[in-house]
Amino acid sequence: MEIYLEQIHVYTYICIVKLEQAIQSTKFKNEVHKATLNVLYTAWWLKTLMSKELKEFGLTHEQYNVLRILKGKHPEQMCVKDIGCRMIEKNSNVPRIIDRLELKKLVKRNDSEFDKRETVITLTQSGIAVLDATTSKVNALLETEVIMDDREAKSLNGLLEKLRAGE
Repeated sequence: MEIYLEQIHVYTYICIVKLEQAIQSTKFKNEVHKATLNVLYTAWWLKTLMSKELKEFGLTHEQYNVLRILKGKHPEQMCVKDIGCRMIEKNSNVPRIIDRLELKKLVKRNDSEFDKRETVITLTQSGIAVLDATTSKVNALLETEVIMDDREAKSLNGLLEKLRAGE
């Protein structure tokens, strides 16, 4: 256990140095403040990396997120409201995102059989193909850029879930 704790301190130190260099500041209120900024900066860094891969396919993060949500229910259809509830970025304009995906012929919009006021969305074959291609590129990127083993990832997941415990 002691070796593992020493490894965490080494990783924490490396991240802190990089964070301080990245934002060119060494003044933090405390370690919690520094960790919070580190989480925000790391999220931005990951999003930037992924954006480069998604851009090749003409997709935004939000569009990619919608495609992944739909793939999770495929071949079932989903209503716009349910898609919105599952979005990573909760303030996303889901109807507008779907409009853009529909123009690209990646999703299809229909009226619900059960409630004519409701619109349901499904992936097209083109949407599945684009999602498969983008997911392969994103997964390859993450495998090369996110350097941690399963034990470290499990530890990080626990800490992040603890951080969001009041959500």
